[in-house]
Amino acid sequence: MSEQHDIVVIGAGPAGMAAATLASHHGASVLVLDEQTRPGGQIYRAVERRREDGAAILGAEYLDGAGLVDRFRASTARYVPGAAVWQVDASGEIGVTVEDRAQLLRADQIILASGAQERPFPVLGWTLPGVMNAGAAQILLKTSGITLPAPVFVGTGPLLYLVAHQYLRAGVKVAGLLDTTPRGNYTRALPHLPGTMRHAASLWKGWRWQREIRASGIPVMSGVEDIRIVGAGAAEAVEYCKSGRWSRVPAETVLLHQGVVPNVNLAMAAGCRHDWHPEQACWHARVDDWGTSSHPNIAVAGDGAGIAGAVAAEAGGQIAALGALHRLGRITTEQRDSLAAPLRKALDHQAGLRRFLDTLYRPADRFRIPRGGDTIVCRCEEVSAAQIREAVALGCRGPNQLKSFTRAGMGPCQGRFCGLTVTEVIAAERGCAITDVGAARLRAPVKPLELGQLAALDEAE
Repeated sequence: MSEQHDIVVIGAGPAGMAAATLASHHGASVLVLDEQTRPGGQIYRAVERRREDGAAILGAEYLDGAGLVDRFRASTARYVPGAAVWQVDASGEIGVTVEDRAQLLRADQIILASGAQERPFPVLGWTLPGVMNAGAAQILLKTSGITLPAPVFVGTGPLLYLVAHQYLRAGVKVAGLLDTTPRGNYTRALPHLPGTMRHAASLWKGWRWQREIRASGIPVMSGVEDIRIVGAGAAEAVEYCKSGRWSRVPAETVLLHQGVVPNVNLAMAAGCRHDWHPEQACWHARVDDWGTSSHPNIAVAGDGAGIAGAVAAEAGGQIAALGALHRLGRITTEQRDSLAAPLRKALDHQAGLRRFLDTLYRPADRFRIPRGGDTIVCRCEEVSAAQIREAVALGCRGPNQLKSFTRAGMGPCQGRFCGLTVTEVIAAERGCAITDVGAARLRAPVKPLELGQLAALDEAE
């Protein structure tokens, strides 16, 4: 890899591929660093390999990504798979490990397209063997055609029903689906329903998934108010509460899901400012109309800047690329604005549906902020909710101070899986706003980096 580039794009999902394709079309030197082995991101993972059979199980929408990948492959952007980016800073320096070799690169403009991750679902027993995120089960299905035996799906959100429907089409016997969507959400979502009228096909698709799941004989229980996963050394059953009564579903495989949130670790470690998004209950990078963060040479695009879906991510990636090209002097202001106009219409078109979905599938407080003291919050360091509350009682004010009390957020994931829960637990215990608590302060390297790799890097430099 050459050391200097006009634009470095991190991530090759819909936003990253779209940004790189457009930027290279306008003559920029573009490098794409992707942790996966093939382009597509999470939503279009392995789509190049599943062109023939993908639609039968994963749905026709999954194959929409094939055209995007083809355009990206045909562009002049240089694609580097298997690249773990562990540092980005405001000077334009990027630290990355490729094939076990750490390197430092420089870019005039950086576009972070790090995508989304599943929201933590901290319930009693979620760390037992046999318990996974529904998204992880979908990754196995996309990449290897592997399914898990007789799973029970638990949670809320479109992805929960999508993966359950994909399992149904794959011929897997699903043991049950426990829907934790709060009943009050349906009433709160009604005012946003008119904004979804342009998305009747998407609403119909979701309703069809649910109808086919129920028609197949899969037990579906809605209005679930509380859950716990039990077992001696591994998951054996899911116990759930509805209308104040507890019931039990035997299950050796439990797939949890309650929505997705932006993957913000790299942007936060780069020092980009973030704001709390109350509707999506997560942190968003603070960006302008061109995706530019608080650092003028770093843009954040796609779901990494706020959950909006694959179509919006593609448009957002192109808008971020136009902003970067303009800052590089590759296009004029008039060109930038003219090319962005149809892309902004696409974003506006998606906004109405997103407001409806955010309201309808907002997870209940009890599933984001564990009530049980024994529930593990930080899986890396095995820190429980009770330990966090004890630290607050001793005077801990936020997640950064909590590291000294409990080591929560100091494990290999750098708080990626527990950060939101830690912040919300502290805020609830203190009785204050999320913004008064803040997020954990992240520092490079945000991905594991071996001492040997670091030493070799220093020697080379």
